[in-house]
Amino acid sequence: MRPGVVAVLVSASLLTLGAAPPGASSSPPLPARMADTGGGTQLITAVAPGTGSTTGTVTWWDRRGAGDGRWVRAGSAPARFGAGGLTDGATRVQGTNTTPTGLYDLPYAFGIRAAPRGTAYPYRPVRKDSWWCQDNASRAYNRWTEPRPADCRAAEAEHLVTYTAQYAHALVVGFNYHRPVRGRGAGIFLHVDGRGATAGCVSVPSEAMRRILRWAKPYERPHLAIGTEGGRTAITRY
Repeated sequence: MRPGVVAVLVSASLLTLGAAPPGASSSPPLPARMADTGGGTQLITAVAPGTGSTTGTVTWWDRRGAGDGRWVRAGSAPARFGAGGLTDGATRVQGTNTTPTGLYDLPYAFGIRAAPRGTAYPYRPVRKDSWWCQDNASRAYNRWTEPRPADCRAAEAEHLVTYTAQYAHALVVGFNYHRPVRGRGAGIFLHVDGRGATAGCVSVPSEAMRRILRWAKPYERPHLAIGTEGGRTAITRY
């Protein structure tokens, strides 16, 4: 989304992200307190202090051991969210500059720069004719296109190569991606911080983004969980 998830409703919550349960002297790792982590052995959490926040923390986790295993923190970094704060991904409206809360898969990575050495995730290079269509009237809505199709207006699309800082490296977030709902929003990514709030994406410093790409493994089925410290947010998994 211009910088500055087959849907299954899970009858659970993203818990009180970042906060210990009442009366607990020490709480389990955040993923262990979540009702759903996507079923894989890697998870990224993006946590803001509240729905109106534009900053927070991204942490990436590994689940180790047989069975349910235990979640171990692999790294963390400061994060930025949408200029409009955070909102429920199931009811988000396009153009509100809000980051959608929820649990999302990560279909593939992309970037203007070459993939960091050691990257195993599917990685798509950005070319001069690479666009992300956000035109609700286009058949290519919420899709990467090369070149931009005639029914996707340039004013309603991102020319990816022009975002040299933000899209140096990025991961596509599966928000409204697999079965797009027109008007819900398009082009939500985890990308490099452009030194300001985003238009709905989650951003981290460039080195953190490179570390995440070297860490993420497709066979570990990583997901991104976005939520707040104080709120209990229903998860829509995609």
